[in-house]
Amino acid sequence: MSEAPLQGKRVVLIGGTAGLGLATAHATVAAGGEVVVVSSRQAKVTEVLAELPAGAQGETVDVRDEGGVKALFDRIGPIDHLVYTAGEPMTPAPVLATEISAVRQFFETRFWGAYASVKYAAPHIRPGGSIVLSSGGSSQRPGPGWAAASSALGAMEALGRALAVELAPIRVNVVRPGMVRTEMWREYPKEVRAEMFHSTGEALPVGRVGETADVARSYVHLMEQEYATGSIVTVDGGRLLL
Repeated sequence: MSEAPLQGKRVVLIGGTAGLGLATAHATVAAGGEVVVVSSRQAKVTEVLAELPAGAQGETVDVRDEGGVKALFDRIGPIDHLVYTAGEPMTPAPVLATEISAVRQFFETRFWGAYASVKYAAPHIRPGGSIVLSSGGSSQRPGPGWAAASSALGAMEALGRALAVELAPIRVNVVRPGMVRTEMWREYPKEVRAEMFHSTGEALPVGRVGETADVARSYVHLMEQEYATGSIVTVDGGRLLL
């Protein structure tokens, strides 16, 4: 296997300035790829470009703005892979106590942003290219208060499978992470986060929660794996076994 399996490949990462997206940007560069990191905030793009190697590019877009998403891919031009990790956190809450507007907002970024990105990126993807979307373990094992998030993540998995058929020969896959130390948990107090990571990690077969680098390798693998499409790849430390 080549030490640089993505050599010369151009990869657009929507949500590529934080968490799993940023880790995947670094992993892509390490695999020889050329990255375009995309965020809704210019300050984050500028910050991340300063830490990535020369040649990395950055763009800003509000994925809730369909016209803006189309213009983004028209500017970027030909690409080889699209990775979508964008999404804002949503604090678990019972359905009866949840504002519908908050759920719609969550779907706007998580699901509809991905839908628009795929729609306008696909015509620019070169032969042999792929799309990798993002889901989460609660799509399969939802707890109380997770109805909104679980629904959005399950929709992403269904979208990925349908797109693998419709967009062929473009490959479409989905990464399904478990609990990972990312900014998604920033709304929880520090002590609560620490206890959550500790207790969850102790219960897992691998003995710890995930780090962003653990999951980033799966995104890179799906980009370089030419025979995988329609796959949902679970990277959760064994959570679904429990």
